[in-house]
Amino acid sequence: MLKQLSRYISVGLLNTLIHWCVFAIFVYGAAVNQGSSNLIAFCIAVTFSFFANCRFTFKSHATLGRYLMYVVFLGTLSFATGMTSDKFNFPPVVTLVSFSALSLCLGFFYSRYLVFKEMK
Repeated sequence: MLKQLSRYISVGLLNTLIHWCVFAIFVYGAAVNQGSSNLIAFCIAVTFSFFANCRFTFKSHATLGRYLMYVVFLGTLSFATGMTSDKFNFPPVVTLVSFSALSLCLGFFYSRYLVFKEMK
């Protein structure tokens, strides 16, 4: 599990860089609200993350069902984080840091035990 976690963190660092850059472009460049910006950034970064984790971290097969499980769970978390920030008027950096931490912790266990769990 430790090896998987370290690989998940490595993929997560790249995913976070992608997510944060896209989020900044939409919030600061296009003046889109944080909830929507976070969801857009997430959608772009999650596709990279899914395929990288599928192959590199969990050595599993990509399927549409697995992709949808991954995207729906983390997409809901992403949007909820952004909407919470909008509701409480948190600065965008709080949205990014909060979502990054939540998605790292919850995402790893969700991925390991549900999305990429091998059927026996």
